[in-house]
Amino acid sequence: MTQTENLQVSGMDSKFSKIALTVVAVLLIFVGPTYVPYLLNSVGLEYFASIGLGLVLFIVGLVMLIYLIRKKVIT
Repeated sequence: MTQTENLQVSGMDSKFSKIALTVVAVLLIFVGPTYVPYLLNSVGLEYFASIGLGLVLFIVGLVMLIYLIRKKVIT
């Protein structure tokens, strides 16, 4: 497979989608473990459940970032 086939298969052929996926990954990494548990705790969700959800969002953000680095979207 060539590089262009790799990008077309993964659906990241436009600059907008590359930028949007990068921004989503960074938001999940930084907002996931900080603001999401705070907001969920203030709504009335249990403390450990909100911390667990923040940790899950952090891990999803890291996995997205690693995926984007391996696909050469982020150099």
